[in-house]
Amino acid sequence: MQGLYLFYGEETYLIEDAVKKVKKSFTELVEGINLIKIDESNIGALLSNIETPCFGYDKKLIIVKNSGILKKEGKKKNTYLSNLADKVAEYINENIETILMDNVIIFIEEDVEKNSLYKAIEANGQICNFAPEKLPDLIKRVRAIANAYKVQISDGDSKYLIECCGTNLQDIINEIRKLIEYVGENGTITKKEIDMLTTKQIDSVIFDLTDNLGKKNIKDAMDVFYNLVYQKEPVQKILVTLYNHFKKLYIVKAAVKNNENITEALNLKPNQAFLVTKYKQQSGYFSEIELRKILEELIDLDYNYKIGLIDINVGIEAILCRYCGK
Repeated sequence: MQGLYLFYGEETYLIEDAVKKVKKSFTELVEGINLIKIDESNIGALLSNIETPCFGYDKKLIIVKNSGILKKEGKKKNTYLSNLADKVAEYINENIETILMDNVIIFIEEDVEKNSLYKAIEANGQICNFAPEKLPDLIKRVRAIANAYKVQISDGDSKYLIECCGTNLQDIINEIRKLIEYVGENGTITKKEIDMLTTKQIDSVIFDLTDNLGKKNIKDAMDVFYNLVYQKEPVQKILVTLYNHFKKLYIVKAAVKNNENITEALNLKPNQAFLVTKYKQQSGYFSEIELRKILEELIDLDYNYKIGLIDINVGIEAILCRYCGK
């Protein structure tokens, strides 16, 4: 086991799993003694904790999480953190052998800048970027978890589960475990169980609503909307999500028209590329003029709601009915 790590990226589940594996190498961890936790509130104590010998134990574990010392900064630079990063980097480069005798140090950030400290960790330790997994890997993971409990799920239904609950690994694992518990050993998870038990992200629900809207299924479209309201989803959030969704359909329409790359036009992450087909299909339900009109009506609704001229629920219902009825 190495003694100096930088774990960063959006996939927090994998980061926490990696931290757990490092912790298991310690027979015992006592916070404040051989387990030191550093964050933005006590980052100034980092260097002194690294320098302090480990008393009573062979080594101490120092976890520096979301401290900002490696975080990407905007135009306004934090001079204190920048200077501290330089000092810690210099100490690491000059004393790495002594440091590793007494410490295992893990830096954790969502996003990082390749500053002096990053380069010191790169030269003397290990850097791991835990980026979101791509769809084929997520499908394999879902099936592997299900198979471990002797439960079957097809690639197609695994993909549907991911579409419903998003690409965050922790959310996917929470949902697949719930489904495994329901169908039991030797059971099979299908779209039916996913629809019945999965907590769908609002973006996924808006896809369902738009499908019904595009196919002119007024009852089903309204049922989706009413269900969101029933589940106490803030109506303002529903309005914003609807606007952002139709804005993406409008962008897709323009990208297709101008032979542009849809993934780049929508600024999708690599593991979201599978959404291109869905956006492209739904954009085909509407003309460019209709999409522009829907966006204008949603903006007008927000304004009229804020000045008290209309109830937001009634406004959304009116827009949905108007475009279902055409």
